Amino acid sequence: MTVDLSVKIGKLILKNPVMPASGCFGYGEEYARFFNLSRLGAIVVKGTTMRPRPGNKPPRIAETPAGILNAIGLQNPGAEEARLRIGQLAGYGIPVIVNVAGNSKEEYLQVIQTLEKEEAASAYEINVSCPNIKAGGLSFGTDPGVIYELVSLLRAATKKTLIVKLSPNVTDITPLARAAEDAGADALSLINTLVGTAIDIQKRRPLLGNVTGGLSGPAVKPVALHFVWQVSDAVKLPVIGMGGISSAEDAVEFLLAGASAVAIGTANFVNPLVCPEVIDGIAAYLQENNFNSVGEIIGLAKKGKAG
Repeated sequence: MTVDLSVKIGKLILKNPVMPASGCFGYGEEYARFFNLSRLGAIVVKGTTMRPRPGNKPPRIAETPAGILNAIGLQNPGAEEARLRIGQLAGYGIPVIVNVAGNSKEEYLQVIQTLEKEEAASAYEINVSCPNIKAGGLSFGTDPGVIYELVSLLRAATKKTLIVKLSPNVTDITPLARAAEDAGADALSLINTLVGTAIDIQKRRPLLGNVTGGLSGPAVKPVALHFVWQVSDAVKLPVIGMGGISSAEDAVEFLLAGASAVAIGTANFVNPLVCPEVIDGIAAYLQENNFNSVGEIIGLAKKGKAG
């Protein structure tokens, strides 16, 4: 039995609902040694700012029970260099989603204007939710009015698919989701990392040079599922769910909760083959449970059906 794994995210048609999460896959070069990247539904490249950023001072990674804290600080080569590296991904024949960040609305706009010159850039994931940089990032993601202004500005600058990446570090995420929808976003992605801190008890100081970082990995999965469930009810936009996915079973949970696609982050560091394994696992789940397409299970847990 052949199943249809394709999904639609804004203007993008993905042949399957699986992609790597931004910041966990670079530009794909390292993972291309393990599998053909054309198997992915899409590739999401690392956060891109207008000028190169060296990132935060080390240490920038701290292992935690069932996850990691990262304080990379959006290290990236800048928009012009990123544009060249994105162009090299065109041969894989899959959508390339560029995570866009900045310290001001004007910088977000400049990044998009630069990347518009690259045809291989299929969509933009607007990062309004990074918890480990000093300016921009999370500060944009906690105010519905600011999100509306930013997304409206960027919507006027591009016809490509706009995805807004939301933060879990808020009291109520639904006004933020609705603000992005009202401003013209095509899709939402969630969640970004949770703010966290770790202490070295021998040195009696924070483990991270930045003090705080973003918690990711299996520990955050129940939180991420909750937000996906909540946001997919609050808006009509497709949702890309992420947070602690390390198996096909995890991915299916997100789809059943209302996500139209999933992104895999930290698990790539543990198992570089996790993305193709999850793609195959979703197909096997659909076949074993007599579903013809992935679309049949999106949000199915909300309908009180067992399948």
